[in-house]
Amino acid sequence: MSRSLCLTRQCLGLVTRIECVIKPLAGDNGRWTLLCAAGMSGAQPSAIKAQGPFYGPCGAEQALAAIADSLASQGYVACAEPPIWHLHLLAELRRVNGQRPSAGGSLQRRPETDGQN
Repeated sequence: MSRSLCLTRQCLGLVTRIECVIKPLAGDNGRWTLLCAAGMSGAQPSAIKAQGPFYGPCGAEQALAAIADSLASQGYVACAEPPIWHLHLLAELRRVNGQRPSAGGSLQRRPETDGQN
């Protein structure tokens, strides 16, 4: 299975586009995420979502295959055009990586006192 996908659907003269890509998360810990952008073709994406983390690329690939099957049943077809929202998806990956706590990031070095001591 490919680690990227671009699908389009034409309805009432408008072309809806969905781009998905699987990327490893920061930290070299074997976790992966599935990023998807959707919107009107030729415009900025109106929605960007991340799913995961998945432990290994196979889990993310299975999720991508399930999404592709579901979208195909709704009339979406593979698009031969190059991806146009790659930078938007990379920005979402940076955001997702920034939300992850660093190793020990949630631990306090000095616990706060209750004011009694």
